[in-house]
Amino acid sequence: MKILILGAGQVGSSVAASLAREDDDITVVDQSSELLERLQDHYDIRTVQGKASHPDVLARAGAEDADLVLAVTNSDETNMIACHICHTLYQTPTKIARIRSGAYISTPELFSPEKIAIDMLISPEQIVTEYIERLVEHPNALQVLNFADGKVQLVAVKAFHGGPLVGSPLKELRQHIPKTDTRVAAIFRDGSPIIPQAETIIEADDEVFFIAAKEDTLSVMGELRRLDKPYKRIILAGGGNIGARLAKALENDYQVKIIESNPQRAEALSEELSNSIVLLGDVANEELLIEEDIDNVDLFCSLTNDDEANILSAMLAKRLGARKVLSLINRAAYVDLVESGSIDIALSPQQATIGSLLAHIRRGDIVAVHSLRRGAAEALEAIAHGDKKSSLVVGRSIREIKLPPGTTIGAIVRGDNVVITHHDTVIEAGDHVILFLINKRYITEVERLFSVGITFF
Repeated sequence: MKILILGAGQVGSSVAASLAREDDDITVVDQSSELLERLQDHYDIRTVQGKASHPDVLARAGAEDADLVLAVTNSDETNMIACHICHTLYQTPTKIARIRSGAYISTPELFSPEKIAIDMLISPEQIVTEYIERLVEHPNALQVLNFADGKVQLVAVKAFHGGPLVGSPLKELRQHIPKTDTRVAAIFRDGSPIIPQAETIIEADDEVFFIAAKEDTLSVMGELRRLDKPYKRIILAGGGNIGARLAKALENDYQVKIIESNPQRAEALSEELSNSIVLLGDVANEELLIEEDIDNVDLFCSLTNDDEANILSAMLAKRLGARKVLSLINRAAYVDLVESGSIDIALSPQQATIGSLLAHIRRGDIVAVHSLRRGAAEALEAIAHGDKKSSLVVGRSIREIKLPPGTTIGAIVRGDNVVITHHDTVIEAGDHVILFLINKRYITEVERLFSVGITFF
């Protein structure tokens, strides 16, 4: 697939890095020669310097025969114009644009082939907000990912001393919760993956990824750790787009306070929010946090645009007694650094966003993709099509399917029913299949499994 990425910022670079390891033909356009050189130093991609919305620049970048244009510059208007130009001049099949302004997002009638020709809008702020909302609903989880319209969840949880299953082999899980069906998809121990077997023993501090129906996730979590009480008091440090969206989403169900350092922005937030308390001040001000009873806060989220401020404020809040802290961090090196320290959850907006983009890039009928472990692993939802003659998966049991190393089929959604898979589970046409890949370099093999032979058509 020939992919044109417009913008070499955080999102564009993350997508380019993810796809460069595969077989796609990638070209990145940006005005910054420094950003482009940095990408070329690390990956086998082509770069073009220039303004992404200029027709001559798009022509030099090869827009004429691009299969997909991904416009992720820092300007909504540039992204929209670039997509429309590619549609008008080259009839580019798929056009995806990052749009940040709520004014555009809330006016979907603007976007159609006859108007502004964009096939899919991506709002990183909205994706991150929904991601954090799921973590708020599941206080014990490190990550909660939805598949099949939320019927199935992939949950990452850290196993704690005292969890009923900690120190026991996985085969005993069914004895502990006989009425609940689940599948452990992967275990990461000291950063390295372990492929789960019946005899695998879960150890304290293991990062365990399991798949279950949404209504069963709490039961499974309870086997791996002592369940925390639901959150009640939440402080959001930073009143930007994400902070404001999150406060609005949470304020009717939780006690929410939001800290903002800009007086004008703080005033606007106080008018925009109904039940949240808006505080004017520095997110890393120790006196302010103590005044606001930080030691009684259940969750502290640092959501500013400054990685250093987010890390410092989260670490300070944890030291002052906050029960759990979450920090928004853009730099990948910082994510790895802080997750081994006092910060409970380090969230990369790029990794949260990239899955929405990858679902439109993957071959085969891939409807959802989630990038995990800083892009090293991947979870995806694929639809099985065809019959036993035209498909490599339909009509076959799990044990008969030649899955790549480290790949697990954890669940199938068939209509309204969730089926947690076992070796003898047979895949049928139309099934939504949830897979977990410990190593995403095998993604092309998985895509090939779910591609239907030409004779089917």
